Amino acid sequence: MEEKKNLRRQDALDYHSKGRPGKIEVVTTKETATQRDLSLAYSPGVAEPCLAIAQNPEDVYTYTAKGNLVAVISNGTAVLGLGDIGPEAGKPVMEGKGVLFKIYSDIDVFDIELNTKNVDEFVRTVKILEPTFGGVNLEDIKAPECFEIEDRLRKELKIPVMHDDQHGTAIISGAALLNALEIVGKKISEVRFVISGAGAAAISCTKMYVNLGARKENITMFDKDGTICLERDNIFDIQREFAVEKSISMVDAVKGADVFIGLSAANVLSQDMVRSMGDNPIVFAMANPSPEISYEDATAARPDIIMATGRSDYPNQVNNVLGFPYIFRGALDVRATGINEAMKMAATYALAELAKEPVPDIVTIAYNEKNLSFGRNYIIPKPMDPRLLTKVAPAVAKAAMESGLATQPIEDWEAYEQVLAKRLGQDNQLTRAIVNKAKKDPKKVVFADAESQAVLKAVQQVWDEGICEPILLGNQTKIRQLIKEDRLELEGIQIIDPRSEEAKSLADEFASAFYEKRKRRGISPADAQQFMLRRTYFGAMMVETGKADCLISGLTRNYPDTIRPSLQIIGRREGISKVCGMYILLTKKGPLFLSDTTVNFNPTVEELVEITELTANSVESMGVKPRIALLTYSNFGTADGEDAEKMRKATAILRGKHPDWVVEGEMQAHLAFNTDLVKQQYPFSDLAEEGANVLIFPNLSAANIAYNLLKEVGDLEYIGPVLLGLKKPVHVLQLGSSVREIVNMVAIAVTQAQEIR
Repeated sequence: MEEKKNLRRQDALDYHSKGRPGKIEVVTTKETATQRDLSLAYSPGVAEPCLAIAQNPEDVYTYTAKGNLVAVISNGTAVLGLGDIGPEAGKPVMEGKGVLFKIYSDIDVFDIELNTKNVDEFVRTVKILEPTFGGVNLEDIKAPECFEIEDRLRKELKIPVMHDDQHGTAIISGAALLNALEIVGKKISEVRFVISGAGAAAISCTKMYVNLGARKENITMFDKDGTICLERDNIFDIQREFAVEKSISMVDAVKGADVFIGLSAANVLSQDMVRSMGDNPIVFAMANPSPEISYEDATAARPDIIMATGRSDYPNQVNNVLGFPYIFRGALDVRATGINEAMKMAATYALAELAKEPVPDIVTIAYNEKNLSFGRNYIIPKPMDPRLLTKVAPAVAKAAMESGLATQPIEDWEAYEQVLAKRLGQDNQLTRAIVNKAKKDPKKVVFADAESQAVLKAVQQVWDEGICEPILLGNQTKIRQLIKEDRLELEGIQIIDPRSEEAKSLADEFASAFYEKRKRRGISPADAQQFMLRRTYFGAMMVETGKADCLISGLTRNYPDTIRPSLQIIGRREGISKVCGMYILLTKKGPLFLSDTTVNFNPTVEELVEITELTANSVESMGVKPRIALLTYSNFGTADGEDAEKMRKATAILRGKHPDWVVEGEMQAHLAFNTDLVKQQYPFSDLAEEGANVLIFPNLSAANIAYNLLKEVGDLEYIGPVLLGLKKPVHVLQLGSSVREIVNMVAIAVTQAQEIR
């Protein structure tokens, strides 16, 4: 199935306007529940840090958020591919940049949109804001003003300043270039470049390549008016550094060239031009959303090409998110007074080296690549690589120290990397990994509750994103009316009404097969016919017979009524005696996996062992190493009783069967997370260093109560219940599931179907 590339306009508008408008909010980081808390937060308690900072200005980093606060500042004159649309229209982009800072490097952002095109006014405004921020990220400012603004601010401010549009692409493409040249066995000092584009990003990229060893006499640069050459009188001063003597056509310049760098417009590079390049040509076509030449055309023209684009749907994506979050993280953590060339180069080399290291499972799962390794189709890390924070940020911090810009040097690098690792959980990474994996090999998903507005909206999203090929069960007239009312675009999606005349032959086929399965379990032919009028049974038979790969149901039905048809028709996997339900809670510290939350009322020791094994194997399939805690009211024999003894025995069996697993119990719930207390009281525990991420409960009551309390009180996003142990993926939605929750469940189901051979 071909993935739909374009987001629906209304979806984008709804996303930004739903609930609290915009994408960001300010939250408190200290207690505010009592009058004493408020007295400490404001008057009179706030006077003490004020006086301390007045006496020693550096204490502002101790008592305020300055050290982790970056300003994303723009005047809206060069917004994405939209051009000069003004500061208000640019604000959604700046908020989005703040989101990326937060999720990738845990940096807080205030976005600031300035209503001025005057360089002096811009610089003056940012300069007087310096006391507020630990760093400044300049964004979407047109050339040539962006060059002067950044240059002046870097000289006049004592905090890190970077114009990401310039340097982000330079840093990431520089890393890609180093690795591409290594693969083809060419020296950067000897290769010939053609640069298509002469704006902020192109100039900065070219400067980076020169710093990496490229020679200016081997570079020919073009803009929309032709060659950047001394014969022209309409080039910027900053472009003159790369101006050649005389004009030349791009067609002629490309002949025999080793490297083509595109930061311009779509379709300026033809297949014939690519064919004319030297051996093993390197083409970075980075115009977005349409590159200078398509990936398909470029690779068809030259099988020996190394190709990179700015797009996520092809190998070697040059994405600025590989750079700016980690560059600022490293700069902030040593309180650097700026961001210099040494720090940018350090980021470039760190990215290049990271691409040569073995790729973690969570990355290969996210991109559905079994053998993702350094080579022509993998010359830079993937944006979802969790190692980026712990590799790039320390490299930048070290460069700041070595070049004299660090005011608070780091002494214990191992401890620093541990702090970085703890800054971000894997919640966003896990969700993105699951969705991305699903999109790589979409499956047919049948929706038993298609007469639901929430389900149809979720179907629209998974259809648009290419997660699956939906099949809708229900009354066609009702479904089409709901599609029309919500202005959905679901033309071409199959709709089946099991009660309709059109579906009769299929229903008869399913009834016959169901009768054969259940005739010795009290089912008559007439019963089988009646069961096939029910969408849960009809949908389960579609999956069983291979007409669909997954079933999503339950939104309008109770759990037992929905799971029963799947148990009767699809059945448990070979060797599995019990199915179980797992919830995934997405917390700031990473995902928590809770089991069994939906199926087994009071499992035996043997059943608990099987539930734990099913859960751990599912967690591993998502690229997460399970750290398992079997929970009850007792800590390692401090109390007896049925549940304590049951969890104690299950733990012993699991540790014997799986000596390489991190599995611990029996233990109280708080010990699963309080590693300091565990080290103090139970230093022998496997969970003494890192807390648990898989929680196993003694019975359904305990599991369900814990899940619902955590979800509601913690205001956490969740995925589930994920049904484990069936031969094929079936998932039962909770009543009232949101569109987002349904989409996540569909993605889980598709990834499970991908594992079935």
